[in-house]
Amino acid sequence: MNTPAHVSILGAPLDLGQSRRGVDMGPSAIRYSGLADRLSGLGIAVGDCGDCTTEIPEIAPVDDEHARYLAAILDSAAEIARNVAQEADAGHVPLVLGGDHSIAMGTLAGLHDVHNTGGAIWVDAHGDANTPGTSPSGNVHGMPLAAALGCCGFEIPGYKPAPWLDSARVALVGTRELDAGEKALMREFDLNVFTMTEVDRRGIAAVMRDAIEIASGPGFVHLSFDMDACDPEVAPGVGTPVKGGLSYREAHLAMELLAEAQVLTSIEIVEVNPILDLRNATGDLAVELIASALGARIL
Repeated sequence: MNTPAHVSILGAPLDLGQSRRGVDMGPSAIRYSGLADRLSGLGIAVGDCGDCTTEIPEIAPVDDEHARYLAAILDSAAEIARNVAQEADAGHVPLVLGGDHSIAMGTLAGLHDVHNTGGAIWVDAHGDANTPGTSPSGNVHGMPLAAALGCCGFEIPGYKPAPWLDSARVALVGTRELDAGEKALMREFDLNVFTMTEVDRRGIAAVMRDAIEIASGPGFVHLSFDMDACDPEVAPGVGTPVKGGLSYREAHLAMELLAEAQVLTSIEIVEVNPILDLRNATGDLAVELIASALGARIL
């Protein structure tokens, strides 16, 4: 099994996109769980680019209750995009550590800057497909997929406007909690959504093979993995846990199949919240899932 030659770790300690504090410490928790050593043990050259600059809720202006803290989020997204584009242009695999899921806008804008439009496998309990007009909370971490498809009108300073993703090459996996507006957008774009019901019926292997086929193609193939896709029993340290998620082995098999397919251009892991975690179990799991996606095997 081939592994990437060089992985660049990029921290994005942003917590403005959601309401529960603590996710800004996610990058530190994942690093603390031995990420660099784990990847080095796979024979991968690892570079750590540090953390991007982010505002905190005590300072950042809310501005619009329908998209709270948007200006500050987009400023951070621009820095994330610059770092991702720099590493992708150098031929490295960007590995972005969140932070809340609003960071995906920066990751995708940066990938688009280098590779043009691409595909994504979006592993998440939620759809992240609200817009400012449909979001019940105004939390931007529920909007990055809609934004990446060009539905929100958000502008990241210095980067081309969305769409950054080809809607036909987006596959959501593990979805189990959707708002009405998200369902409408998914029907409008005819998105490929593999809910947990489908995972239960068909098995994670069949679902992931379909997701990989859908996302593959020119440009880039990005993995956006929200740790709340996993069941709270194995990933308790997330801000929006939903029962009935991926088991430990289902999550690992999904990542192992991605490694076998050798299609990934980039990875981001988001929503690790150490304040809500138990002995850093979610940070530890994040490291092991990243390793599986990059080629780790039992034998």
